[in-house]
Amino acid sequence: MPSQAADVEPESRLATAADVSAVAWTPRDEMDREQWLTAGRKLGVIGRSSQWWIGDWVRYGNVKWGEKYTEAARITGYDAASLRNMAWVSSQFEPSLRSDKLSWSHHVLLAPLEEDEKREWLQRAESGSLSVAALRDGLRGDDEDTSEEADAADPATDESPLTPNTRLTCPECGHQLALPVD
Repeated sequence: MPSQAADVEPESRLATAADVSAVAWTPRDEMDREQWLTAGRKLGVIGRSSQWWIGDWVRYGNVKWGEKYTEAARITGYDAASLRNMAWVSSQFEPSLRSDKLSWSHHVLLAPLEEDEKREWLQRAESGSLSVAALRDGLRGDDEDTSEEADAADPATDESPLTPNTRLTCPECGHQLALPVD
């Protein structure tokens, strides 16, 4: 049985000190700094989590009722391609492997890797506070390698699988996913 907190809509929990809509957050009354910080933390969690939630929601619906990207697009307001991307990335990370200290874009970069590589790179990105761009460079082997050998490398022959123009293909549905560019 779901907890009582799960029965309360997130909007109403946030609305205790502010009114929220699809396009605005407005405090109801004056807030002290702690109230403002608490509201910001809640909003941050929602913002960082929504792609995971939607991806998992789409996957659940697809398993239960078959592929429903068109219907899901109508319901959520996201286009079908974005929903496919969210579902595919979510499918590549069990919840226990997902890092709340890293962004969705970090996970998108790591999604095509094997699970042990994902773990290693997630740990490296967390411990090194790597930006998405730094993680991308690290995956390509570009992370601050200033050796002469690196300077002599011909970018035309670079066979790195991850570049800003790389498109990953979902092995389940064939949908192509563009890597984020930061």
